[in-house]
Amino acid sequence: MLVLGHQNPDCDSLCSAIGLAALFNKIGRPATPILQGEPNPEAQYLLEQAGFETPEIRTSVAGEEIFIVDYSDWGQGTADMKQAKVRGIVDHHKLGDITTNEPLECWIWPVGCSATIVYNMYKFHNQKPEADVAKLMMGAIISDTVNFQGPTTTDIDKVAAKELAEIAGVADLGAFAHAQFEAKSDIKHVPASELILRDQKVFEMAGEKLAIGQLELTSLETAFSKKEEMLVEMGQLQADKGYHSTIVLLTDINKLDTTAIIISKDADKVAKALNSTVADHAFELPGVVSRKKQIIPFLQAAFEG
Repeated sequence: MLVLGHQNPDCDSLCSAIGLAALFNKIGRPATPILQGEPNPEAQYLLEQAGFETPEIRTSVAGEEIFIVDYSDWGQGTADMKQAKVRGIVDHHKLGDITTNEPLECWIWPVGCSATIVYNMYKFHNQKPEADVAKLMMGAIISDTVNFQGPTTTDIDKVAAKELAEIAGVADLGAFAHAQFEAKSDIKHVPASELILRDQKVFEMAGEKLAIGQLELTSLETAFSKKEEMLVEMGQLQADKGYHSTIVLLTDINKLDTTAIIISKDADKVAKALNSTVADHAFELPGVVSRKKQIIPFLQAAFEG
């Protein structure tokens, strides 16, 4: 069985796939983690910290048995995923549009990170992750919850991260989080074409597609200096893909605020749905850090209501 996360792999997509495959192998269900693309720099940092090689990258899973993590939408999978046998889902987002012909195993919890769910699956099966796997899953929880400051954070996430840190031998979660966030904030030499795709997800709302990426950074200064370059790349992507809107959320994880930059057929509609106004292809979102909780529900209400 293949265990795979979503497109544009982030920490949770990568680490939960590795953690879940490791669990399945422990309980006699042979599994291999795979990726749909290169992991982002923060995820790569976690791989290095835990001493893991990057899993195989595959863009075709037709005919395979698969277990997916950190999404439940066809649009986040491979182009041929409908030709695979979906055996299960682990996710912490809203329920997507995947349907199957046979019963499947689903673990969908309203928590801050899919890795939190995977860790609780270990407990369910009376298993314990190895130290290196525990470090990966701990890092994923730190990332998705913005070091437990994000609005999706739950007590379940905090307990899981603490227990995983003990297994991994990490004595100072705060220091680990600081180093992890510094690693993902180093974007000085990253081209704009790559930045706009980082952690990008495409959402369909009332027949329109909105591509929304997110850069979580310790400072937005460098990102702002690349704004015009990113807008050019976003405009090209929008033209190529026919999106309604192409958005990049620039999130300051120290101030817990977001500035969104946008190319859109109707930018005012998007900004109004988020209680903001557009100026020079940008709008401010004070107090917003979570795409899935503070962005997507309001856009869906505006487009589908």
